[in-house]
Amino acid sequence: MDAVTEVIQAGRDWAIGPKVTEFESMVSEYLGRKYCVAFNSGTSALHAALLALDIGSGAEVIVPSFTFIATANAALFVGGKPVFADIEADAYGLDPSSVEGAITGKTRAIIPIHYGGGACKIEELRSLADRHHLALVEDAAESLGASTNGRKVGSFGDVAILSFCGNKVMTSGEGGMATTDSRDVYERLKLVRSHGRLETENYFTSAKMFDYLTLGYNWRMSNITAALAISQFRKLDKMAGMRRAHAELMSEQLSRSPLITTPAANSHDLHVYQMYTIRLQNNRLREGLRDHLAKRDISAKVYFDPVHLTSHYRQLGFQDALLPVTDRLSKEVLTLPIYPTMTSEERDYVVSNVLEYVSKSSATEDKVPVSVTQ
Repeated sequence: MDAVTEVIQAGRDWAIGPKVTEFESMVSEYLGRKYCVAFNSGTSALHAALLALDIGSGAEVIVPSFTFIATANAALFVGGKPVFADIEADAYGLDPSSVEGAITGKTRAIIPIHYGGGACKIEELRSLADRHHLALVEDAAESLGASTNGRKVGSFGDVAILSFCGNKVMTSGEGGMATTDSRDVYERLKLVRSHGRLETENYFTSAKMFDYLTLGYNWRMSNITAALAISQFRKLDKMAGMRRAHAELMSEQLSRSPLITTPAANSHDLHVYQMYTIRLQNNRLREGLRDHLAKRDISAKVYFDPVHLTSHYRQLGFQDALLPVTDRLSKEVLTLPIYPTMTSEERDYVVSNVLEYVSKSSATEDKVPVSVTQ
């Protein structure tokens, strides 16, 4: 509140200003990347990334269906075609073998996501993209602060994007970022986010004439938003640590049930638990548990229903995508509440209600007689 008030009281530089540049520098240093460009949302950053990489009409872009719809929509935004590949069952990210099988002569890019605060098989996907001379656009919207083998998520892609939407580990309400090590891509990103205008100084305070080099959009992050983002970013690792502590305690208790699969914890990965997602043994158990929790004022949500089965993508002809792991896991996953300031009482309330329902369901199933067809 103090950070935002300071910017407002300055009476100027609300739309663009020094806080945006400061925030970009902080994230750049944190990820070990040369350049960062702030946007008004992660979706804008993703759209801009494809434009900056010159991925356009007719290009095939390999994406997961197990993701928020913006990942796939980005290909459509630029006139390309999303091609769905399957996921692996550990980190819920793109399966490199499925991706390789989806590559054609029209493929131009791969967009993997890091699910829920963890890391996907990004090193394998980076190698795969290099072998096939494809752009790797790393969708790290959910996983800022996570790492694999000591390297930060968001530092692998030709471009990586971040989101600071309200449900992320750190948030500015809305906001996004694109990161890259390419000077050329960096300059294109800046043009795309601000009407294609070549800005050598502050447009709003300068009397000079500015040139417009290309088609662009109004996707800037405001100075006010950046001030809030900076205050949140300074607490990122602390908040991630608090989430991790809750997640470890929840997993310790929930893993006692053979009907529940808790998030995979690997010694070489650092998870920030933007989401805490469990898997149930089957869809009937998942749906029953979701209803049970809702009646007890516990908000449990499915992340994600497959993109290729939404009405829009069905109309585009994607309903026949063969994604067996995606189809199975999307019927089993359930994301439980987790947040830094969660009390032990709140955490125990969630866990006890989950175990209560699963235990009763298991006992009921054991009593159901088995019919024999002769």
